Formats: sequence, structure tokens, C-alpha cells
Amino acid sequence: MAKHGMLPEEGRPSTSRGLRSEPGGAMDGAPGDLDRLIHERMRLGIVSALAVNEALTFNDLKAMLSATDGNLSVHARKLEEAEYIECRKSFQERIPRTEYRLTARGRRALEQYLDHMESLIQAVRER
Repeated sequence: MAKHGMLPEEGRPSTSRGLRSEPGGAMDGAPGDLDRLIHERMRLGIVSALAVNEALTFNDLKAMLSATDGNLSVHARKLEEAEYIECRKSFQERIPRTEYRLTARGRRALEQYLDHMESLIQAVRER
């Protein structure tokens, strides 16, 4: 790992000292690792929408996030695999219905992510 304020691959001073993203992980100057799974825009949108709604259907999320079917499916599956969200499939009047809910693990991950981002924002404001 590089010295504080130095770019690891070049050994020269960084212009964003203490807030640089390390490859594959944490950012210096903030507690814990940045959750890369939630950090991606579409997945952050999914988790955030589910944090303020008990449950949302696939079509609800698709409309809220202006997503395509394929894009939403791929990102929802990644969150499901991480056990951040749960998916329930059913039929309503012979029409398939997919519903998503945020899990306790997903809520904790979102809260940790938000805490991390708040600490980064605070560090920048203090400069």
C-alpha cells in the first residue's frame, strides 16, 4: 500500500490526498471499505428505493430507475446473490409478478455505505 498522499504506482503526491480510491477497495481517510456492490449507480438506486418502501415490483423499480428489463435484472440478481434483497415471484390474475424487498443485511450494508460517504463528504468540507 502506498504512503498517505502518494499514488501507489508512481510514488508521487496525490492531488486528492487521503480520499483516493484504492484498486478494489477502501478509500483512505474514511473508516471501513467502500461497498462496491452498492456503490454502482443502478444497485444504489435499487437498494435506496427498497429502503423507503416495504416492497416494490419489478415494474415499479424499472419505472423509478428508468431501467431496461435486462439491466434491472442483472443488478437485482447481484444484490440477491449478496443477500441484500430478496425476490418473490408469484402470479396475479395469470400475470407473473416479481416483488423485491430489502433484507436486514441489505439495510445494514446501505447504512454503512451512507456512513462511509458522509465521512468522505465531511473530510472534503473540512479541507
